[in-house]
Amino acid sequence: MNTSAGADDPSGRPVLEELDRSQCLALIGPGGVGRVAFDDGEGPTVIPVNYVLDGESVVFRTSLEGRLHHSLATALTGAAVRIAFEVDHIDEHDRVGWSVLLRGGGHHMPDHERPPGASVEPWPGGERPVYIRLTPHEISGRRLRRVGAGA
Repeated sequence: MNTSAGADDPSGRPVLEELDRSQCLALIGPGGVGRVAFDDGEGPTVIPVNYVLDGESVVFRTSLEGRLHHSLATALTGAAVRIAFEVDHIDEHDRVGWSVLLRGGGHHMPDHERPPGASVEPWPGGERPVYIRLTPHEISGRRLRRVGAGA
């Protein structure tokens, strides 16, 4: 774990640390809400999604009418579309928190590829039958924490 400031920073300010791959996966492992970034044909866009972690891959759902589904549907069969996925947790009061970024290829998941027991339950109503898997080629993260505070 690299630290941007020394561990004995006398200023009392939070210290910014780089997180390794396993720390990043542990932080996002419980699932929840993250943001997917992709090019929808009109430029970069970001949308929130509910997700689960399946190994090192992120799985989420979208609607047939969704912009992300249309972006993936225009790709060649079997091809992955470059997307990014970000999850963070910020405590504004204490000015600490963490952020994890995954970048890689996203693709539609056929029924046989869906992980058993990995249920992604979107918060919004309506049908969201399209499952998408992001297989990351890069996982990075940073944590802002107080010196001497626990991980």
